[in-house]
Amino acid sequence: MKACNVQSCRLLMVLLCLSASPVLAQLPSIRDTVLTGYTRTALTPMYYGLGTDRLGGARMETLDSNVVLNVTGIDSTQKFWRVRLAPSLTAFVPVEQVRVDTLQPYPVGSLTGNWTVYGDTAGQALGPSFDYVAVRLPARLPYRSQQQVNPSRLVVDVFGATPNTNWITQLRSVQAIRNVWFEQIADETFRIYIDLVHEQSWGYSIYYQRNTLVIRVRRPPKTYRLRGLTIAVDAGHGGSNTGAKGNQSGRFEKELTFDVAQRLRALLERAGVRVVMTRTNDTLLGPTARIIAMRQALPDMLVSIHFNSSGNAAIRGVSTYYKHIGYRPLSQTVLQELLKTGATEFGNVGHFNFFFNVPTDYPNVLVEGPFLSNSADEALITNERFRQNMAKAIWKGIRKFVKKAR
Repeated sequence: MKACNVQSCRLLMVLLCLSASPVLAQLPSIRDTVLTGYTRTALTPMYYGLGTDRLGGARMETLDSNVVLNVTGIDSTQKFWRVRLAPSLTAFVPVEQVRVDTLQPYPVGSLTGNWTVYGDTAGQALGPSFDYVAVRLPARLPYRSQQQVNPSRLVVDVFGATPNTNWITQLRSVQAIRNVWFEQIADETFRIYIDLVHEQSWGYSIYYQRNTLVIRVRRPPKTYRLRGLTIAVDAGHGGSNTGAKGNQSGRFEKELTFDVAQRLRALLERAGVRVVMTRTNDTLLGPTARIIAMRQALPDMLVSIHFNSSGNAAIRGVSTYYKHIGYRPLSQTVLQELLKTGATEFGNVGHFNFFFNVPTDYPNVLVEGPFLSNSADEALITNERFRQNMAKAIWKGIRKFVKKAR
């Protein structure tokens, strides 16, 4: 057997520790060992920090599979790898989502290549159509993205990269992208700017094709009306995941969300919408299964329906939630209509870490109906007329959002 150098031997020992201890009980001694890791799935979460609430830390990005990571240690809970993105920026990735490689070094000094900006052509896309920004890289480097408004723009940071892009080929087939450019904002942080033609962002996805980073920008609907759109409706909870329970009625949240979702479905279909339901019966579906299903369905937008609950029985009201600033208008218009049902206001909540607010692929909103833990709110919820009015309010809010986006 060929002798290994000190670094390779140390990494081999780390790998043996990992394989011998599923709960990573032996890892405190290697908290500061430098490793090269690769993301396992196309839904790998990357967090700013570890967080303390039930939703976990604030999510920085959802990474594609086989993205290379510069792992510098493990956190005290032994559940998250600490990842160095740039000299002054650290992130955390769940241990079970990373494959450690003892043979490959982290690609230091990666140079960006040339770009191509193009769009789907007539007849190419049967469903939604897109524009694309393809950036050639030497490896599948980590990234993060954000939406900006006024002006409408996408900003993508690629970590571990230095610009060597000397030309950007832009084809006339683009429709949703106005301009693209880049700058090196710091060591190992290469920033991509994508100016959008339309004020309202209709979604984008980031993924790799081999070592080419692709930013896929969704074009607006062909017409700004409900007819012809595909809208996903998510009835929260289901199966053994019952959700909250009414203090007076004893009714489960899963039953009530399904009732409102079915009412909303009927209203949307009557308006000519193709409705995609995440569940059509009392079925247990986890977050990952729901998100994967929506990635395949590619709806024009998504609404997830829940009812709220609190340990403080005095708290009440309806609320809507978003994570990405470009989707706030949808949450605002829906809340405005919900407040016309007679429910009080709990608020419009931003940068929320709910799993269905995380995708950037389509505008989305989490609707939290009144509180099952409040007696007055529970009386509203269990009233069939209120649930019909709630579904109608969501429908009206969606319709107004689409009209305003024009």
